[in-house]
Amino acid sequence: MTSDLLAPLDLAFWNIESDRNPMHLGALGVFSAHSPTAGAHAADLLAARAAGVPGLRMRIRDVWQPLSLRFGSAAREADPDFDPLHHIRLHAPTTDFHEVAGRLMERPLERDRPPWEAHVLPGEDGVSFAVLFKFHHALADGLRALTLAAAVLDPMDLPTPRPRREEPEPGLLPDVRKLPGLVRGALSDVGRALDIGASVAVSTLATQSSAALTAEPTGTRRTAGVVIDLDDVHRIRKSEGGTVNDVLIAVVAGALRRWLDERGDGSEGVAPRALIPVSRRRPRTAQPQGNRLSGYLIRLPVDDPDPLSRLGTVRTAMNRNKDAGPNRGAGAVALLADHVPALAHRLGGPLVSQAARLWFDILVTSVPLPGIGLKLGGNPVTEVYPLAPLACGQALAVAVSTYRGHVHYGLVADAEAVPDLDRFAAALTAEVETLITACGS
Repeated sequence: MTSDLLAPLDLAFWNIESDRNPMHLGALGVFSAHSPTAGAHAADLLAARAAGVPGLRMRIRDVWQPLSLRFGSAAREADPDFDPLHHIRLHAPTTDFHEVAGRLMERPLERDRPPWEAHVLPGEDGVSFAVLFKFHHALADGLRALTLAAAVLDPMDLPTPRPRREEPEPGLLPDVRKLPGLVRGALSDVGRALDIGASVAVSTLATQSSAALTAEPTGTRRTAGVVIDLDDVHRIRKSEGGTVNDVLIAVVAGALRRWLDERGDGSEGVAPRALIPVSRRRPRTAQPQGNRLSGYLIRLPVDDPDPLSRLGTVRTAMNRNKDAGPNRGAGAVALLADHVPALAHRLGGPLVSQAARLWFDILVTSVPLPGIGLKLGGNPVTEVYPLAPLACGQALAVAVSTYRGHVHYGLVADAEAVPDLDRFAAALTAEVETLITACGS
């Protein structure tokens, strides 16, 4: 049986997980149903198609190869007992897809089976159903998860992955012919690691966040979704400059201000650190399977009362990050995983998990989606809400996708710390209107 050694960042995700902090990402797709039985038919289709997708057969197993750099690592390998019915579940009809999705996002994936699930949620109205996909972050990042999910949806044209370059098996000693290059690379890596470490230390100084964004982990989850017209975002961008992503991040900053003030926590002096993940994977390359992530770290100007000034601050911060590149600065701390031995990942996982709150206060991530329409059993997708893992000690995570002319914000929160997640969702919609009015659009 062949196996695929986990990349360092995948190994980190696998080891920092706990019962109260599951490390799976998700996506809630809402479909327009052609008949009241469309949900049940969709579950049957998913089970039939999953059996033929090699990536969905992959489980994760510990590697304890003595006297090897592999010692303490983990690898993906095909599960000889793979049964799609263990991963695909049809639920009772519901009137609230997000209410059910929140409860399902609480549950960690089974670690002795391929770590993914698909939950089919029929709508009580009979004209819609939803599918919640869950993938462990060690199995797939956002792009890889999209590829796996697309494989069980109705066929569509996707870019052909480039062939994977075979790497030599790791041994005890490096090839002596490569030593000069290895030395230069090691020195460069050390310099980069020191730079990132210093930036992380600086980022923790004079931290101005809000108690509403932190929480002792309870293991509970709540989700919500917001749909915004992409044309409105483009109007703001054309009026004020910057990128669509700048506008979407500024909307989060304004919504946080509105939400904190409405719930009585107050926004004065609050400038939380937002981690903006950056994929280092080439768009048309599905391999290697491992996570290829860095990130930008910016302070959200929540305390600024002027919506256009908030947008300008976000645009300036993002430009500064882009000029520095994704391999430098505090946001690139994920790259340090490459410099940690496998056994240290395993032993230090719980400690690293606890350190997340020292690094950033809220996650704001963008998940790419294809421009063409998605379908399952001929039933079209009308909404897609990406759902990010919630870091240990943090109360809220925001994920964003653009699909068919609309922006979808997927929100995940600790249900006990943020019982009013719907109010934050409403604040996102209100902030877009505020920006449109301020632009005179």
